[in-house]
Amino acid sequence: MQFTQDTPSRTAQTIFWLAFVLAWLVLLGTRALIHPDEGRYAMLSLGMLQSGDWVTPRLNGLLYFEKPALQYWAGAIAFKLFGINEFAARFWPGLTGLLSILTVGVTARRLWGNGHHAALVMAGTTWIAANSHFLNLDTGLSFFLTVALCAFVVAQQDDARAPTIRHAMWLAWAAMAGATLSKGLIGLVIPAGSLFCYSLFCWDWRPWRRMHWLSGLLILLLLCAPWFVLVSLRNPDFARFFFIHEHFERFLTTVHGREAPFWYFLPVLLIGFMPWTSLLPRLIIDGMRRASSDGFQTGRFLLIWALFVFAFFSKSSSKLPSYILPMFPALALLLGQSLTNMRAVTLKKHLWVPLLLWAALACALPLTHFLPEDPGTPATAYTELATWLSIGGILFLLCGALAWRALSREKTLAAIMFLCAGSLGGVLCASQGHDAIGRLKSSKDLVAQIQTYVHPETEIFSINVYEQTFPFYLQRPVVLVNYEDEFAFGQRVEPTRSIASLDAFVARWKAAPEAMAMMQEETFNTLSQRGLPMKTVYRDIRRIVVVKQ
Repeated sequence: MQFTQDTPSRTAQTIFWLAFVLAWLVLLGTRALIHPDEGRYAMLSLGMLQSGDWVTPRLNGLLYFEKPALQYWAGAIAFKLFGINEFAARFWPGLTGLLSILTVGVTARRLWGNGHHAALVMAGTTWIAANSHFLNLDTGLSFFLTVALCAFVVAQQDDARAPTIRHAMWLAWAAMAGATLSKGLIGLVIPAGSLFCYSLFCWDWRPWRRMHWLSGLLILLLLCAPWFVLVSLRNPDFARFFFIHEHFERFLTTVHGREAPFWYFLPVLLIGFMPWTSLLPRLIIDGMRRASSDGFQTGRFLLIWALFVFAFFSKSSSKLPSYILPMFPALALLLGQSLTNMRAVTLKKHLWVPLLLWAALACALPLTHFLPEDPGTPATAYTELATWLSIGGILFLLCGALAWRALSREKTLAAIMFLCAGSLGGVLCASQGHDAIGRLKSSKDLVAQIQTYVHPETEIFSINVYEQTFPFYLQRPVVLVNYEDEFAFGQRVEPTRSIASLDAFVARWKAAPEAMAMMQEETFNTLSQRGLPMKTVYRDIRRIVVVKQ
C-alpha cells in the first residue's frame, strides 16, 4: 500500500477493507461446530427450516422457548441460501459483526466528521472478532443494540433538526425491537437503564422529550408483538416460561448453573478490548469530560452505556463471557474520537501491552511439552493450537512493527490499520488452532464415520447424554432417553417425544427394525449386562455409538 504523508490513500483504504471483509467471511466455515452453543443454535435454525414452522422454535424436535426466534429465522434463511454447513450456521453472527463495525464508523463520521478511527477500533477489538466467528446469540443482540445506541445519540445532538430526530429515533425503536426478538427483554433493559442512569448522573432529562414515544412504541409493538402473540396462542405455556423462568429467575437465581464471582467480567474486558486495553483510562477520562455546551453529553452517555452493561451482567446470577459484548461498540466510539486527537508518540507507548501479550503467545509451541497428559485431549491437539497461536503471535508482531514504523512517521491512521489487521489475524489464527480441540467437542467426525449405518428408517437414540452437534450433523433429531436438562419444559408438554427410562428404551430398541444409539461407557456397560443386542460402530473416550444387531 502507498501512504500519503498524513493518511493512507482512498485506494489503500478500499483494498484494506475488502481484504478485511474477505478474511472475516471466508474463515466462518473452516471449523467444525462445537458443543454446546454452536450445535444448539444451528439445530434450532435447521429444525425451523425442515419443519416449515417459523413460529414455534424446537430443539431436537422438542419445544424450546429459552430465546426468541429472530436468530433462528436468520440461520434458517442462511441454510436455505448457502446449504447446511458451518459457513451458513455462523453467517448471522459474522454478518452482524461486520454491520456493527459499519454502524460505529458511520455514526462516528456523522458525529465528529471522521469515522475511520472508530471503525478500525471496533474491527480490531478481540472480543468483537472472536464472537463474530462463533455461533451465539450475543453478536446479533449486540448489533441491534449498537444501532439503537448510535441512532439515539445522533437524535440527541443539539444541532439535530426535527426530521433527523424523528427518523433516528424511529430507527432506535426498530433496533430495540430487533434486540428484543434476538434475546428478549434485555433489548429494552440496556437502553432504558443506560438512559435513566445518564439522566440521573448528568441531571439531563431533555432526551426523554425527544423519544417520539407514541410512534416509537407503535414501531416496537408492530415489529415485536406478532411473533410473541402467535407463539403464545399456539403454546399457552410460553409466556410463563419465557418471561418468568428465562428472565427473572435467570437474573435473580442460580437455576441455570452459570453463577460466577462479581469480578468475572473484568478479565473478559481486559483481554477482550485488546489491542486497545491500555487506552481504557484515557477513554474513561475523555468520556467523563463535560462538553463546552450545556447540551447532550455524548461522551458521558457512551461511557454510562458501557458501565451499565458491565454492572448489570456483573450483578446477574447467570454469567457467560459473551454477555458484555454490547459495551464494546460504545467504547469503540469513545476511543475512536480520542484517537483522532492523539499524538503518534502517545499511541506508540500503548503498543507495548499488546505486543508483549502476542509475543508471549508466539512462544506457545515449546510450552506444550510441559503440559500434563490429558486422556481426553491428545497432545497433537494442543500442539496444533499452540502452532496456530504462534503463527497468530508472529503475525501480530509483524503488524505491530509496521504500526510502530508508521507512528514514527506520524501516520497514526495507518498504524491503527496495521494494529486492526494484526488483531484480526491473530484472533482468526487462534480460532483456527482451537478447531483441533473443538472437534473433540463436536460430532462432525463421528457422524462421518457412522454415516453408512444411518438410513431414513433408522431410529436414533441418545441415552443419558446429549451432544448438541450430533443431530445437526445427522441433519435430523434424535430420541432422548432418560435425559432432561434444557429439554425439561418440552418433555413435560410433549412427553411422547422422548423416553423417560432405560426400561422403556429397551422395549423400544427390541421392537425397532433398525436402530442406533449414542451413550457413554457406563450406560454401555449397563445395557451390555442386560443382554441388549447391539454392535459398536464408534468409540472414543467420551462416546460410544452402537447399532442394533
